[in-house]
Amino acid sequence: MPAPRAGWQGAGQAGRERAELPSHHQPQKDLYRGSTGMDELPGPVREKVQISPKLDSEHPLRSLANKYYTALVNGDLKSLEVLTDRYYEDVNLVFEISKNEMEWQVKSQSSYGLSGLWSLEYKQELTTPLCIAASHGHTACLRHLLLRRADPNLAPGGCTPLHEACRGGHTDCVELLLEHKADPNLQSDEGLAPLHLCTTRGSLGCAKLLLRHGAAVDLPSEEAGETALHVAARHGLYDHAHLYLRHGARVDARSAREETAMGVLCSHAPTTTTTTSGGDDDDLLRLCRLLAAHGADLDARDEGHRSPLHKACGAANAALARFLLRRGADVNAIDYDGLSPLGCALQAAALRRERRPHRAVQLLLNHGSQKIWPPAFAKVLKSCAAVPEIIEVLINSYSQIPISEKWAEVVPEEVMQQHRLFYESFFRLSGTVRCLQHLCRFAIRKKFGNKCHCLIPLLPVPKPLHDYLLLEPEGVVF
Repeated sequence: MPAPRAGWQGAGQAGRERAELPSHHQPQKDLYRGSTGMDELPGPVREKVQISPKLDSEHPLRSLANKYYTALVNGDLKSLEVLTDRYYEDVNLVFEISKNEMEWQVKSQSSYGLSGLWSLEYKQELTTPLCIAASHGHTACLRHLLLRRADPNLAPGGCTPLHEACRGGHTDCVELLLEHKADPNLQSDEGLAPLHLCTTRGSLGCAKLLLRHGAAVDLPSEEAGETALHVAARHGLYDHAHLYLRHGARVDARSAREETAMGVLCSHAPTTTTTTSGGDDDDLLRLCRLLAAHGADLDARDEGHRSPLHKACGAANAALARFLLRRGADVNAIDYDGLSPLGCALQAAALRRERRPHRAVQLLLNHGSQKIWPPAFAKVLKSCAAVPEIIEVLINSYSQIPISEKWAEVVPEEVMQQHRLFYESFFRLSGTVRCLQHLCRFAIRKKFGNKCHCLIPLLPVPKPLHDYLLLEPEGVVF
């Protein structure tokens, strides 16, 4: 049975007419009185609020609706109490918020970037007082509204207050809403449960509360089909993933694109900043180990038949690639496009220069990856010229490869100038035989085969020679 969807639940019977506040804003108990003198039960009142980028100091917000909205946004409990006591006894009203926002409209692709213009966009959204208070984390205001019987599952804009509280990581608000019977499995109009919106480290408390109150840990999102574990992997949240696995999450649950949490995780690119602790990269590796410890399939293929190793190499994440390779991931797996992990690494290298993509290429070759077909080397040179470390690692994996002087034409002039020392040494190899030292390296590597990564470090030779045998770039080739 599909999960329930957020909407106008608890908002009144179908067919009821919505009341409009008159200009003099009489108390709501008088608004619901019909011409016959009998009390009627209309649906939620709609209040219109205009939000401008800048408020005109000469024309402050005078309407009660705007004052109500402002009190909720600012967490002004005193003003909120006055407004609900005197004018808004029914707190299940709906705000119809209008916004004028400047947006960049792309018109065409120009030589220097995207060409376009700024335009003023008119936007409308529906929300409730409870949603506003929850999204801003105003617990006191939230409690006040709930004590006045605000419906915790009312979602005219598609998201319930619980969704908003989880999105903001407001643990106290989540706890309060759940205590007042908010549904932890209610899906938004986008098909997301509150657990799918726990996407920051600060939302861990929210996730714990949701599970404690019966949230389904493996409930898939409607469109992407992702579980909470997929979401934790996408955002690199180790503690969230650990929590979900403790509550019985299926480690190899598949999304609509046939991705597992491991596959999602391995799409993460490493951070480019250097810290003493490793930061986010350490968390990604810990999370990878956690999933593997719970039996994750390291060769699980998605709809494109790509494995986690394909994705780690495409993201230039050498740390995750190393972990997968040491756990026996298939170094020569082929996806539906005919690409191996090495092909993915080379394909994305130019876009990942700052992430040192040659590290992944080194790892793959040292674990027995099949090399690039020599006649295709010119194409690799063209796509990876700006990353000379990759060209050096690849050229050194062969005993000899015929280098044509015409290849210089595929290297952009600015790249040639920037890496002049390397490319001068590279093109000097045209028509010559590689040095004896390199040929000895090739012979040793050929002997060790796919065990280079583990056997070369055992050789009783100095560390610089280990690096040389493992194809560590030097900036020149001989």
